[in-house]
Parts: sequence; structure tokens; C-alpha cells
Amino acid sequence: MQGKRILLGVTGGIAAYKSPDLVRRLRDRGAEVQVVMTGGAREFVTPTTFQAVSGRTVRSDLWDAAAEAAMGHIELARWADAVLIAPASADFLARLATGQANDLLSTLCLATEAPIAVAPAMNHVMWANAATRANVATLAQRGVQVFGPAEGDQACGEIGEGRMLEPVDLAERVLALLPASGALAGRRVLITAGPTRERIDPVRFVSNRSSGKMGFAVAQAAREAGATVVLVAGPVSLPTPAGVARIDVESAADMLAAVLRELPGTDIFISTAAVADYRPARAAEQKIKKTAESLELAMERTTDVLATVAARADRPYAVGFAAETESVEQNARTKLMKKNLDMIAANEVGHDKAFDCDDNQLIVLSRNGRHELPRAGKLTLARGLIALIEQDLAARAAARKRGPALA
Repeated sequence: MQGKRILLGVTGGIAAYKSPDLVRRLRDRGAEVQVVMTGGAREFVTPTTFQAVSGRTVRSDLWDAAAEAAMGHIELARWADAVLIAPASADFLARLATGQANDLLSTLCLATEAPIAVAPAMNHVMWANAATRANVATLAQRGVQVFGPAEGDQACGEIGEGRMLEPVDLAERVLALLPASGALAGRRVLITAGPTRERIDPVRFVSNRSSGKMGFAVAQAAREAGATVVLVAGPVSLPTPAGVARIDVESAADMLAAVLRELPGTDIFISTAAVADYRPARAAEQKIKKTAESLELAMERTTDVLATVAARADRPYAVGFAAETESVEQNARTKLMKKNLDMIAANEVGHDKAFDCDDNQLIVLSRNGRHELPRAGKLTLARGLIALIEQDLAARAAARKRGPALA
């Protein structure tokens, strides 16, 4: 989202108190944010607050003589890469659906060619009203994205659907509005994440401690870089990054089938998943009863998803992960060469290391290089890894261009 220009419209509703935090979240992601307020919004939050967090003068008046001397509403409409209305009141949704232009924000929405999204926020009965639902359906048919609303406690003391989505969620969803740009624009990236579960019987399974957080962070970073991203996820409870297509699987066999199905057209394959190496040779059809003092399970090897992809004649650029408890770099380099990978990211795992943590550190090895990514949040590391992949791909492209010239 670096350098992208987001026009944030704020309408009259109690959820407007969350909008300054939304501005901060967008700016944290590198966006420029211009706030436009309706008259109702100013009853809940002051323009001074938004000016402080956005660093830009807030616009709210269509009849601002100074701004409109240069047709300011058209200038703003052209300036925006995306328009987000958060909160979007029932009144504003109605005006937008009927094409009204009786204030600055509604005029901008008519005049812009940028994608528009609305984040509804209102009482649950208002949201369920047939008129509101018809207005939302009309907007959706015209290509306006509708983010939410969520369900829960409301300011009026009632409970139901109508809460504005949280700022962090909205900030992530804005990314899906933006046209693909960045170093991976035009490329398709397939990523695996999380653990797998191998059935022992209908209620028990063999699995591991992978949380999936690193893989989901890599998916977000790849999408931020402009790629089309497909994420094949094992059983985890994590929200899907904005703009990412997600496929949920359970076992190693499920993951292999999903990867092979999605592989055609893939440019980059990144295997962050902790796929089970072994599974019970035969899963019991019924729950195994506690009748003996001990239980022996016959285990068999699963098919290696990463090695299978890397061995294909039409293989994409292949990146693996190595979670090691000892000799981290040595074991990772062995895996890099044995599986014929282009790059591998290695980290030490164990008690309180990597798994279930929000930070990590990586050693990244390629055929011709070595890089260390120091301890940081997993999204920061993911962005660093994507940057290294971009650099390696660019270097290979440059080498291919030099080859014929030298010949």
C-alpha cells in the first residue's frame, strides 16, 4: 500500500470514533489518507482530530470558496486510488444508491473513477430494513464493495448485525480495492501454511504445533507486492489476508491434492506449511477404546508436497521453509539442494521458539546467496522474504537477458 492515496469518507454515526484509528492503520501501511467528513460526522469527531492523525487538512464543505475555486471536488476525485466510506450510515448508503450529490462526499463518489467501498454502521433493525438492503444490493450491483457489517453489541444497548468492522480489518481489506502494482504484479503465488492433521480414528489425530502465522504473513506480503495469491491452509483459526484466495484442507494428502490442482499458471510456490512426514497406516473407522495398557501405531510416510512440486518439469520458482532444532543452517542447505529448491528460509524451533509466537528470525539461503533477517514480527519478516524473492527473480531475469547478448 506504500504511496497509495486513500480517500476516507466519514459519515454521521457513533462508529466515527473508530475512524481516526483507521487513518493510523492505513498510514502505518504506507498509504496517504485524505479525510472527507459529512456534516453529521462533525457532530461525533472533530476535523482537528483527523488532521492530526492524517497530516492533511480535512475537507467537508462542497461550498468551500477557496478549495472550489480550483474545482477541488474534481481534483480530490482524481487524486484518490481508492475511496472508503467508514462508517457508512444508512442515510449515506441511500444517497449514494440514488446518485445524489448534495454534499462534498457524495459528489466525490459520483465524480471519481477509483474503486469505492463502504463499511456500513447502524442499528441492527436499520440494517435489516428492506430499504437499506435494497440500497446495498444496488450499490453491490454497481461494483461498490461492501465491507461488513459485523455482529455484536451496539451503542444503543442492543445486540445484532450492524457494527462497523474494526479498523485493522478495514485497513487490510482496502488492499483488495487497489489495482495490482509492485514487483510481483502479474505473478501468481501459491502458498501453503499451517499444520496438517492425520487421522488416528474419528476423534484423534497426529499433528504439530504450527500456528500458520508465518504462512499467512507471507500471503499478505505477497499480495502487498501485487501478486495474485492463493493460500492453501491447514486447520488454523486465522483471518484470511485481504485479497487472498484461501483453500482450507486438513491432511497432507488433502494439501498435496489442493496444491497440484492450483499449480498450473503458478509463478512462485512458497511452502511454509508444517506438513506431517508420517501418518497412521490405517485410520480406525470407530473410536479406539481404552482397553490395553499400551497402543502401537503403524506409521507410513506421506508424500512430500514441496519435493513433488520442485521435481516437476514445469516447476515454478520454489521456496521452502526449514524448522530445525539443531544445525539450522547446515540442515537447511542440505534440504535446499536435495529438494532442488530455489530458496529456503530456516529458523530454529523448540520450546518458546517460532511456534505460537508473533515474532521470529530467519536465515534465508538461495543457490548464490545468504541473508539473515533479524528478529522481528512475522509480517515484517514476510515482507523481507518477499523482497529477497523479488531480488532473486530480477537477478535471474537480468542474467537471461545478458546471456543472448554475450553469445
